[in-house]
Amino acid sequence: MGALTQYVLKPLSLIGALNWGLVGIFNFDLVAWIFGPMTLLSRFVYAVIGIAALIWLFVWLFGDKQTCTAEYTKHRN
Repeated sequence: MGALTQYVLKPLSLIGALNWGLVGIFNFDLVAWIFGPMTLLSRFVYAVIGIAALIWLFVWLFGDKQTCTAEYTKHRN
């Protein structure tokens, strides 16, 4: 699960967070700007980012203990 969280879930969640930050601060939706407002492709992007965030939340709450321990040890030293 470590590679999945590191290379897929974290970047997708970050993209979603940055997009919501842009919406909140500047009223600018980057996904809609790139793919069109509520087109099939933009809805797919929103869905993928939302699913990634839910999986990341599940991993964070119920834990991939090996990955969490490795991350803690790496940042502690």
